[in-house]
Amino acid sequence: MSMEQCLHEYKQGLGMFTQQMPHVGRAFNAFTEACFAEGALSKKEKQLIALAISVAKQDEYCTIYHTKGCIDEGATEKEIFEACAVASALAGGATMSQAVTLVRQCVNEFTRMH
Repeated sequence: MSMEQCLHEYKQGLGMFTQQMPHVGRAFNAFTEACFAEGALSKKEKQLIALAISVAKQDEYCTIYHTKGCIDEGATEKEIFEACAVASALAGGATMSQAVTLVRQCVNEFTRMH
């Protein structure tokens, strides 16, 4: 399936959801539009942030949607991949932070019990 088909599938699904739950669908769409409106951060910056979060969360549809959003807002390929690199550092950082804190505490506590 092409990326364009994936976007179409997502939008079609969101439309069907909105038909079934109009108050929720409309509220979600309004909230999302407000979040991505030009503000203290540019639309391009917001799309780059959304892409980084999508990549870190491994959310395929949002990754596709926000990659296109980045391109539509004029982000360069370098900016897009730099945002992805930051996401990788964060996702890897979250793993490391759990290892050096929570896992370390568990090892310390559980090995004393044996």
